Amino acid sequence: MEITAGMVKDLRARSGAGIMECKKALKEVNGDVEEAITFLRKKGLASANKKAGRETGDGAVGSYIHQGAKIGVLVELNCETDFVANTPDFQGLLRDICMHIAAARPRFIAREEVTDADLATEREIFIHQAKESGKPENIIEKMVQGKMEKFYEENCLLEQAFVKDNSVTIQELIKQKIALLGENIVVGNFRRLEISK
Repeated sequence: MEITAGMVKDLRARSGAGIMECKKALKEVNGDVEEAITFLRKKGLASANKKAGRETGDGAVGSYIHQGAKIGVLVELNCETDFVANTPDFQGLLRDICMHIAAARPRFIAREEVTDADLATEREIFIHQAKESGKPENIIEKMVQGKMEKFYEENCLLEQAFVKDNSVTIQELIKQKIALLGENIVVGNFRRLEISK
């Protein structure tokens, strides 16, 4: 099938990938735009995983104050160069993460940050709840494991479903930007402040 300039332009607009990558993707999938998007996403996420170990010595700090000025968020988002830190895509990601934190209230960036004390407390609560339900011992451990995974999904920023598109997690959203911008991106730190009632 002949790959036209219009097809390439359409794919580029929808995927954000470069012209040559779009042309190659369309050739790979015989001109099917939807399949080409999937192809580019898979390729992008694979390349994002390769960049994960690279140093992030630059970045930006973003802020968000929710309407009514009762909730405020500060986020440190790191990347490799100031050039990428100043791009609209990086700044947009930073804004999205700030707004997400305001809405979703994560307590930690990643599960590695959850303290042993927090884990022990949550586990104790889940075991008690499972025993109260009258389930046999072999089922209780499975229930507790499931609840612990849910705890991570609800409390760790990178594992939370993105509030603007719950089909992706924050980690997947970041990987999409890594694939687009070609640099490693990590959340360095965040603070969420809320006026208590």
